[in-house]
Amino acid sequence: MPTPNPFKKALTAGHPQIGIWSTLASPLVAELLAGSGFDWILLDTEHAPNDVPLMVPHLQAVSAAAVTPQQKRTHPVIRPAWNDHVLIKRYLDIGAQTLLIPFVQNADEAQAAVNAIRYAPNGVRGLGGSVRASNFGRDAHYIRDAEKELCLLVQVETKEALAQIEAIAAVDGVDGIFIGPSDLSASMGHPGQPNHPEVRTAIDDAIRRIRATGKAPGILQVNEERARECLALGALFVAVALDMVLLREAADGCAARFRESGDGTSIARSTY
Repeated sequence: MPTPNPFKKALTAGHPQIGIWSTLASPLVAELLAGSGFDWILLDTEHAPNDVPLMVPHLQAVSAAAVTPQQKRTHPVIRPAWNDHVLIKRYLDIGAQTLLIPFVQNADEAQAAVNAIRYAPNGVRGLGGSVRASNFGRDAHYIRDAEKELCLLVQVETKEALAQIEAIAAVDGVDGIFIGPSDLSASMGHPGQPNHPEVRTAIDDAIRRIRATGKAPGILQVNEERARECLALGALFVAVALDMVLLREAADGCAARFRESGDGTSIARSTY
């Protein structure tokens, strides 16, 4: 029997899930973050130097993360580089239960993603016998029951995709729809301005529309105030931090504080 998917269960029940985005391509970082108490962690392979073999130690690290008795385990979500059935098959075979598929533009592309996670006769996922997902072939029921615990999230990130939200949500097998603010801002003529008023309005409307379909809306918002606004609007899976940004801001802030000390001593001449 495949391991139950607590993330999918929470979304189905309408319980908001707070996550963190990981792009540093390090299992050690993934393990550290998974011990922080987030509900989910996005392991990125679209805009991070990750690939299928590197995701195995990432999944192992998240599973091994030390948590306090009050914490539940952080659930790993993998974002493949593209909506490609070969890539999707490989991530599922190594044990991924939840995938975020980028750049889904319409119902046909959403259906292609659904087909990719389902075995025949309901889909096109190829059968692998002794794969990690089935405990290397020890789980005799994996092939029969895997679909029940797989969670499929699709990403809408253009004006054209936002217009297709209801059609995408109507595809059986799509559990949630994630709004990509950065690409959406570019699509709307405001590249690099995800907080442009026009983009914010479009995002707010999209969250409400996705929730109205009965599917789970999601988004990445590292600004705390804006993240809370999205949650209040009905977003159910929200990433509120990104590991690279956290590290960059902490490093830049530390360097700035010591660059010029009170007596004018520069960081370059400081002794540690």
